[in-house]
Amino acid sequence: MIDWQRIRELRASTGEADFAEIVDLFLDEVEEALAGLSPGDDAKRLESGMHFLKGSALNLGFTAMSEMCGAAERAAADGRMDEVDVVAVQGCYAESRDAFLAGLGALGD
Repeated sequence: MIDWQRIRELRASTGEADFAEIVDLFLDEVEEALAGLSPGDDAKRLESGMHFLKGSALNLGFTAMSEMCGAAERAAADGRMDEVDVVAVQGCYAESRDAFLAGLGALGD
């Protein structure tokens, strides 16, 4: 679900203060993007939203979410709207966020 090695590398390359800022920005932007998507959105909007979420998730090591968003992005691009599950992506984000925040204390151990 979470690529802890990616997170360790990011934290080491940015330093503690910048890493904390990156995390805060990521959480804010992803939550805003997710709140702006709904199952009834058109294919282009969902494709674009899922593309943004996929990249954001991958950058911070949220691998399960990134994979889910990638599949949804491809489905929207192909017009397979029945395969784009915004609610499932929101749930995956919530699970990933909780696991990430719970595991942050163990980084560097």
